[in-house]
Amino acid sequence: MNILIIDAQGGGIGRQLVDAIKQNIPDASVTAVGTNGAATSAMLKAGADNAATGENAVIVGCRKADIIVGPIGIVIADSLLGEVTPKMALAVAQSNAKRILIPFNHCDNVIVGISDYNIGKLVRDAVSEIQNISM
Repeated sequence: MNILIIDAQGGGIGRQLVDAIKQNIPDASVTAVGTNGAATSAMLKAGADNAATGENAVIVGCRKADIIVGPIGIVIADSLLGEVTPKMALAVAQSNAKRILIPFNHCDNVIVGISDYNIGKLVRDAVSEIQNISM
């Protein structure tokens, strides 16, 4: 199973996702793509099998992934402080991969109904969903 994790800014959510997936689904191949070098570096340090940075890496990664995981902003053009380009959002949205999007209120995108959840719980829920898909 090829899991693509996409993150931006400092890569904090992506780092937590990589760590949790590698602990709970050790046979999965995890590719981390950051919109910038800091995000990519954080995910690589967390144990990603492969890593790349930038718009084209997102586009190519989306074609090869079975599952795409990341904050909901990866499907919203110009989100995450403008780091998600329209081409990136389109590649994620049009991918044949299963998408697991973490609802995260950030950068003028507000998802109602998630105020009671912390990032740790959302990451655990995402990993649980990946496990359900892979069985």
